[in-house]
Order: sequence, then C-alpha cells, then structure tokens
Amino acid sequence: MTIREILKMGDPRLLRVAKPVPREMLGTEELRQIIADMFETMHAHEGVGLAAPQIGIDLQLVLFGFEDNERYPDAPSVPETVLLNPVITPLGEEQEEGWEGCLSVPGLRGVVPRWSRIRYQGIDPHGVAVDREVDEFHARVVQHECDHLNGTLYPMRMKDFTRFGFNDALFPGKVVRDE
Repeated sequence: MTIREILKMGDPRLLRVAKPVPREMLGTEELRQIIADMFETMHAHEGVGLAAPQIGIDLQLVLFGFEDNERYPDAPSVPETVLLNPVITPLGEEQEEGWEGCLSVPGLRGVVPRWSRIRYQGIDPHGVAVDREVDEFHARVVQHECDHLNGTLYPMRMKDFTRFGFNDALFPGKVVRDE
C-alpha cells in the first residue's frame, strides 16, 4: 500500500467529471491496489472519506467510513464502504447545513447545505449492488465524496461565505483537521 499525494483545490484535475469504472476492471489487482492506496491515504490524513479524483485517478470511485473519529466525537459511525459508479437520490426536500472540510482544501472549513436524507446506489469492487438509504452525517459524507466525481468541491456549494475560513480562526483553541 502507498500513501498517495492528495490534489489541492486549484489543480484542474479536481474539476473534471470522472469516468465510470468499467466492468472489466471489477475484481482486478489494479482496482484492489487503488482501493488499498486510497484507504491508506485516507487513514494517514485522518479522513472519513476519499474520492479517486483527489489522488489523480479519473474514476467514479469513492470510499468512506469509520467506527469513531476524534474529530467528530458526536457523529454516529459510518460503515466502511467502497462505492463505484454511484447515483445519489434525495429522499425529500429537506436540507440541513453543516460544517465541512476537505483533504483537498486543507486548513479551511465552511458551512454547506446538503440533503438530509438520501439513497445511494452503485456497486462494490466485485460488481455487487450497493443500495442504502441514509441520513445525517452519513448522508453528508456520501454527498461530499460523490461531489468530487463531478468536479465539485464543497466551497462551490456554499451559500454564505461569512461562514468560511481557516480552522484556527473559526475555532480558536480547538484542533480541527480536514476531512
């Protein structure tokens, strides 16, 4: 496993629309290695999710999940998931605002509106269907990661830039890490 470089906001590769993972890639050593490297990279940076475009891989592949995370002590656990070619469907009209950070936007945080409840569908690395209905933090993490597949970074979703800034200025005295 290898810890990969995470692309930073400003890199044009983060603005591309990722390509679907082709069926012939499912179950391959190449895909297994990409996923292993992504988990290693996410854990090394204490993240809760990572999208393939963040490490320069132009594929519709995201992973996320944690049992507990010191940065989100009140957040319920999110099952460790590898999701290929995802589709997100909002379940209702309700949205909620929440603070987000990103490994590709280091040192900054902003308030982002997200769908409160979603259904996400896709496949796992072996082609098995994934189909879940989720809410709260789980829904926020999935939406954040899947945005990367469409070239969208969380600041592009913000509506109020008075609630955007550097972690140490927004949260003095607290240790806040990026997602």
